[in-house]
Amino acid sequence: MPAKRLNPELSASAPVFAALGDATRLRLVARLSGGRPQSIAQRLAGAAVTRQTITKHLHVLEEAGLVRGRKQGREQMWELNLRQVQEARRRLDPIAQQWTPRWRG
Repeated sequence: MPAKRLNPELSASAPVFAALGDATRLRLVARLSGGRPQSIAQRLAGAAVTRQTITKHLHVLEEAGLVRGRKQGREQMWELNLRQVQEARRRLDPIAQQWTPRWRG
């Protein structure tokens, strides 16, 4: 049986879902979901990872369009791109709707 091809819109979301597939990056997104931009120093408070590690993960999230960074003085401030998160959810909703009736059954 031939494999089904993903529709182009869902396929274009692959970088977003790949970026969210890492536990550290998922935690960063959750932390940034508070609505206020944060510096790496703020992000490191209480974390068991290095500044370099956080920076690497933030850049992966930025490439996927999930966060954006901007310079503020000597710090780089990071914030969540809520539109990209909402777009990812919009693309997952039809998939979730297909499974919901099966699990209720």
